[in-house]
Amino acid sequence: MSSTTSPLPTNLNEIVQRFKRHADPKRRYEQLLWYGKQLETMPIEAKVSENQVQGCTSQVYITAALKDGVVYYQGDSDALLVKGLVALLIKGLNGLTPREVLQITPDFIEETGLKVSLTPSRANGFYNILQLMKKKAFELTSLSQTSDSE
Repeated sequence: MSSTTSPLPTNLNEIVQRFKRHADPKRRYEQLLWYGKQLETMPIEAKVSENQVQGCTSQVYITAALKDGVVYYQGDSDALLVKGLVALLIKGLNGLTPREVLQITPDFIEETGLKVSLTPSRANGFYNILQLMKKKAFELTSLSQTSDSE
């Protein structure tokens, strides 16, 4: 069980546990880089201003789609470390309902031990990425409610 205010979804909890197993910050960093290398390529046409994360020093893009009532994200960054953060969030949040995504609080990053390895601007970027993902989940909720009522 997680020490955050609410239990983490299964995928996100597994990621947190994986990072917690590494006491060495260098190993956590390497794990994050590995996630970045696993991220699927994002189509260039998705790299538009409405998908760009504001407040990041790197170029970061996030898209979201609703399929069968759950959210699926895609993302990319021009910096491998940030791409790792994007991949971590995508892997942890994909397949959740929009409501479940909206309930995620950013405090789980503390549990991973990554926050100590992130510069303040990267930590801020992480929060901004998560906030855009939550915003997109909220927008998908609004869209699905609109189509349900028609």
